Amino acid sequence: MQIIISEKSSLPIYEQITRQIKEGILNHSLQPDEMLPSIRQLAKELQISVITTKRAYEDLEAEGMIYSVPQKGFYVSPNKVEILKEKRLKLIEESISRAIKEGREAGLTLEELISMVELLWEE
Repeated sequence: MQIIISEKSSLPIYEQITRQIKEGILNHSLQPDEMLPSIRQLAKELQISVITTKRAYEDLEAEGMIYSVPQKGFYVSPNKVEILKEKRLKLIEESISRAIKEGREAGLTLEELISMVELLWEE
């Protein structure tokens, strides 16, 4: 998995790392029990502080996304894909609910709303 840090992002670097690792877990580019780069190795690859990578890994570990094995390294936690997927589905459902409410307030029909979704999906 390749992590890309954007200097233009409003997100702190450690959060960019955590989001990309979570995305890797969700899209299966990171497999359960797969070993992650060491804190020092990742810091060197990204040309950032070891403290920053340490914070990202600590946050991921606190969320249960990764686990550490003393003297071995950090690994992707098994069974976290479903939890992440559920969280993402909940956010999507909330967004769709807001869109439906706004569509109703604007006087759109269900067919018009579905057409909008289909057009946006194809983009």
